[in-house]
Amino acid sequence: MQIAEQIVLVTGGGRGLGRRIVHAFADQGARVVVDYRASREAAQELADRLGPERAVALPADVTDRDQVDALLTAARRHFGAPVTTVVNNALADFSFNGDARPGMAEIGWAEFTAQFAGSVRGALNTIQAALPQMREQGFGRVVNIGTNLFQNPVVPYHDYTAAKAALLSLTRTAAKDLGAHGVTVNMVSGGLLRTTDASAATPEAVFDLIAASTPLNRVTTPEEFADAVLFFASPWARAVTGQNLVVDGGLVMD
Repeated sequence: MQIAEQIVLVTGGGRGLGRRIVHAFADQGARVVVDYRASREAAQELADRLGPERAVALPADVTDRDQVDALLTAARRHFGAPVTTVVNNALADFSFNGDARPGMAEIGWAEFTAQFAGSVRGALNTIQAALPQMREQGFGRVVNIGTNLFQNPVVPYHDYTAAKAALLSLTRTAAKDLGAHGVTVNMVSGGLLRTTDASAATPEAVFDLIAASTPLNRVTTPEEFADAVLFFASPWARAVTGQNLVVDGGLVMD
């Protein structure tokens, strides 16, 4: 299925990286569901700018299955067709500032619980809620947003990194389970992006250090990252599933 024929749910789509992913799909002619939890005004402004035929802003905390089910129902009602594609981008409250994050000696289980709920439970909810609509079509695309930190844990984001590593495992087991239904499940993993809401707190010196450490000598942008998400939704990736593509300018080579 061409991207222009797809109806795409982007969780956490009202701001940051999610907003860029929404724009990337819309630019290719897809219809987009802009999910939000707290960023109602930003999500609605984005949907209004794209127009009701191209986008709709709908609320749902992805950790709540009932809210996700209601989101999928409302999306189908709005567009008059089933959702084909899910991008699990929503991020539980987190700031990418290593100096402000607790180290291994201080971090508590509550921080891990919050990140696992957002990354793993949230993705599980959206996949399960969208699956009936995907099975109906014999087609589905799931793209989970990961991180290069489980290959290169240079900052003490213990909770975030562990949750994203678990999401990679879910990506692969889901790919194995759902392939027979025409559903592919993949992950796109980035490093620090310049700049999103979450990375706005990152000191400039860290951006400079990362840029100097990459073969491309620069920090990846949200727009460049979104291009890789489009790839997994496109016909060019129709035989690709269960994979993790690292998009970080070559900082991590795995």
